[in-house]
Amino acid sequence: MTTATQLTEAELDRLETLLDDPDLGDAMRLDEIQGYLCAALAGPVQIPLEDRLQEILGDESAQDSDAAREAKELLVRFAAALEASLDSDDNFPLLLYPKDESEDAPSDFELWCLAYLHGVDSAIEDWFDSLSDEEEIDFLDENLFPLMVLTGEAESAARQHGEEWPEGEELAALLRENEDALPYAISAMHAFWRAKRGATTVRNDAPKVGRNDPCPCGSGKKFKQCCGAAE
Repeated sequence: MTTATQLTEAELDRLETLLDDPDLGDAMRLDEIQGYLCAALAGPVQIPLEDRLQEILGDESAQDSDAAREAKELLVRFAAALEASLDSDDNFPLLLYPKDESEDAPSDFELWCLAYLHGVDSAIEDWFDSLSDEEEIDFLDENLFPLMVLTGEAESAARQHGEEWPEGEELAALLRENEDALPYAISAMHAFWRAKRGATTVRNDAPKVGRNDPCPCGSGKKFKQCCGAAE
């Protein structure tokens, strides 16, 4: 079984080194990986593990290299710990790189958010096509808004429609506001999709649920038609 234990600093450093290996020239950076996984672990259906690993590590021809095999082991643990954190916390620490190597360089929120939106675009089922309730659609729009601001997509859309966009100190305040809101928005969307999927925590010593038994989430459906459908 995969442990949800957080990687140590030494293990995170090792993972970063592996991601820079020449055999993994198309691999994501660690900040991009966290952003992508936050979306891949959400949605109507979670992106399968093997698909996630291939997307993160890039070139399929490099998947069997020594660096890829070692990286996969760390990435599986990294994803498990991330999901456990998202399941339990209203706020979680973002892994952010500085925009440049200068002293006091600001954090690069843009790449993190772009990776998250890539995860949304890569979803097995479209996030919005699965919804019909306007309040739920508005909820997603509201919580995706910080990502749209921090990637510049909100500004592009506003200017395309001839709308004014903040500048100077007003823009700086808007960016700070959405940087602060981002972790809460990510957690809120994770909780939303987890509830939509009918996810439930089952103790390891609980009796095994049969495929035709009532689903333990309380939906009233058979297990095979509810939470068991994703297994």
